[in-house]
Amino acid sequence: MRAKITYIVTAAVLVFYFVLVGSRGLMLIRHGTLVTITFGVAVLILPVIGVWFLWKNTQFVRRANTLAAELDAEGGLPVDELVRTPSGRIDRDSADAVFTKRREETEDAPDDWRTWFRLAVAYQDARDTPRARKAMQRAIALHRSSPSGV
Repeated sequence: MRAKITYIVTAAVLVFYFVLVGSRGLMLIRHGTLVTITFGVAVLILPVIGVWFLWKNTQFVRRANTLAAELDAEGGLPVDELVRTPSGRIDRDSADAVFTKRREETEDAPDDWRTWFRLAVAYQDARDTPRARKAMQRAIALHRSSPSGV
């Protein structure tokens, strides 16, 4: 729940920022000189890119949460079997062992979104966020293309 609240607050702050920057861009355009119009258009591009990025990330999170809920209902969420240090951080060797197991499961069933979801979790536990995101995107794509997918 804490992560959801943090995401909502961050998104709200970003939207406020986009509105503020967009209004400044419009002010520059209204000024009417070649230089201010050029700067105004350039400034307006930033909120457009930001809104697109925020929208794509929000869609990604919603779809990943949908998969997590479905997997939880099936009883297929990965069990936390990781060894942790006294400070609570995941032990690297433990994360690597679980990752190897998840990778083998995915190699055995490459068309199952469930194995890709669990692989994404293993990548995240191993602190490999780019690969975790790609694995989750693959899980989402497989889920959407499956007959029971939404």
